[in-house]
Amino acid sequence: MTRIKGVPAKDTGLLTKALYWFARREFGAVPEPVTVMAHHPRLTLASGRHELAVKKAVKGSAHGPLFELCVYRTAVTLGCSWCVDFGAMLMKHEGLDVERLRHIDSYATSELFTDLERKALAYADAMTGTPVTVTDEQVAELERLLGREELVALTYQIALENQRARFNSAFDIKDQGFASGDACRVPAP
Repeated sequence: MTRIKGVPAKDTGLLTKALYWFARREFGAVPEPVTVMAHHPRLTLASGRHELAVKKAVKGSAHGPLFELCVYRTAVTLGCSWCVDFGAMLMKHEGLDVERLRHIDSYATSELFTDLERKALAYADAMTGTPVTVTDEQVAELERLLGREELVALTYQIALENQRARFNSAFDIKDQGFASGDACRVPAP
């Protein structure tokens, strides 16, 4: 159970009700982090707008699957079961190989991951650690492999997942069964 209870739809304002409706339509259930954040309606709406804007900004990136893999690794590293669950569901719906996720902890030596993926996942680990241990060499190599724009996008996605996972962990928000299909009733495309 979360440290603070989420706000039921009946107790929200019009805009938050609309956000809940959109989330149910999109994911089959209202994500619990949204219901907890709903205690601060303006922040909830700002967060929702931000998430949609980020999704739009990186849509169509050739490295989108790499971004998702690094976001997933960040969630695993921080121990956010909600983020792991939700991320696995998103990757499944995007047609990515979710079986590889079972081996994410051995990415550095596993043949299931490409050289680029291993480098990006190591970068995600370096960004997620406390203190941050990103090196000049990591940045230079990923800039060479991805280009500056894609490196900025990757870095932003990892940083954003750090924020999400830490928010969820602070409130002890646990997985909702999205990846197993228990909560998510939206069929995979």
